[in-house]
Amino acid sequence: MDTDVRVADHGAETHGSRSTRDGDPGTRAARGDPFAALRGLLARPLSSYYLLLASSGLLLVIGLVMVFSATSVQAYVASGNAYAPVTRQLVYALIGLAAFWVAQRLPVGTYRAVARPLMGFALLLIGVQDLAVALVGVHAIGAARIGPFRADELWVYLGPVQMQPSELGKLALCLWGGQVLAAADGTQRRFRDIAGSLLPGAVFMLLLVGYGDLGTMICMAILLFGLMYAAGVRLRVFAWMSGIGVAGILALVAIQSYRVERLTGFIHSPATCHVQDVNDPCYQALEGRYAIANGGWFGVGLGQGHLKWGRLPNAHNDFIFAVIAEELGVVGCFVVLALLGVLAYSGFRIARRSADPFRRIVATGITAWLVAQSVINIGGVVGLLPITGLPLPFISDGGSALVVVLGAVGVLASFARAEPDAARALHARPPDKWVRILWAPLPALPTPDARESRPRRGAPNGGAGPPGMMPG
Repeated sequence: MDTDVRVADHGAETHGSRSTRDGDPGTRAARGDPFAALRGLLARPLSSYYLLLASSGLLLVIGLVMVFSATSVQAYVASGNAYAPVTRQLVYALIGLAAFWVAQRLPVGTYRAVARPLMGFALLLIGVQDLAVALVGVHAIGAARIGPFRADELWVYLGPVQMQPSELGKLALCLWGGQVLAAADGTQRRFRDIAGSLLPGAVFMLLLVGYGDLGTMICMAILLFGLMYAAGVRLRVFAWMSGIGVAGILALVAIQSYRVERLTGFIHSPATCHVQDVNDPCYQALEGRYAIANGGWFGVGLGQGHLKWGRLPNAHNDFIFAVIAEELGVVGCFVVLALLGVLAYSGFRIARRSADPFRRIVATGITAWLVAQSVINIGGVVGLLPITGLPLPFISDGGSALVVVLGAVGVLASFARAEPDAARALHARPPDKWVRILWAPLPALPTPDARESRPRRGAPNGGAGPPGMMPG
């Protein structure tokens, strides 16, 4: 790590970083600029990479701690082992870290090559899952069985292996969509352009997922919009697709009675909720608000919350933010939100600094996915959005979601090391050979025609990142 720090310093001094162009940070501080030191740190070539590692790593640690806090008492009552759920989550975290390690070592060519096969595999899993549930016509876990294969609305089981195909579908859609849009070289900006290339596969994926998991489908739709926006698709296309999407969501809500109940529970005042009736559609939302109110500014203390003891449904999963609010208070919630904000900034910064269209589009899509899922989850907990059952990235209990999210962060880390300034800085003073073998090889140097300046949105080369992104 010391070597990487020296590389970042060397790159900032020798490759025309912003601190060099705008003047020495110390000089600006002397002129009364209180943020000069921060700008100097952010101007270093590997800042995106370190911000990404720091924010995702801290979120992962917080998640493991809160999963233990939310599950330990009930696990001890049920089995006598308070550590069973967090041990399982720790195993998934280790698998996810292995996925991160592999993903951040891979070059961009590998991601382009695996995009189509991964999309096909994800569609196959989701399609078989939907077919199994539709044929058997039940919703209980393990009841839909075809030989050794079992499925319910969200999970598939093959022997001891359990996974949620829609989580893999998010990453698959991101890589495949990025490949399709990048291969078009910025020519697919109108609806009729993407209608023959991107939309058939993407809409098919959304429909398969939306059959059993509307919340994940909405998250995927936002991911898709992020891909299109980064590729320079015209804004009028988004208006048409938004109208069609809202109509489709309302139709999917109407065909499932429990979705209608959730929506009406969100619309109705919490005062109408029957506090003792766990089947009331607004019961979970009301208990979550009780947890938030009970926490106050500084919380009741880590592990001291009591609403997670059977009163708050899914406290370990989609309502874990309410446990954070009760035990760590507003301060704890702010820390989580700040780390998610840093993660979002890092992802959009990576996208904006990437000279390769594929990297730029995929980085935007992954970041839009993580931000959208966090907003939907937290919005449901605090009562600003309907409850969808989406987990909070890095923090909620759940193996498939955690592994895929850490793998996606590995993709972003690979792209961060390949930023033109970062790649040149790493080559200027490369890490030791054992570091390159155990951690990550050197990224390829940018080609002479790879422009670091970001072209305007809709330019012939595919357009830059969204104008609302943070500047690199």
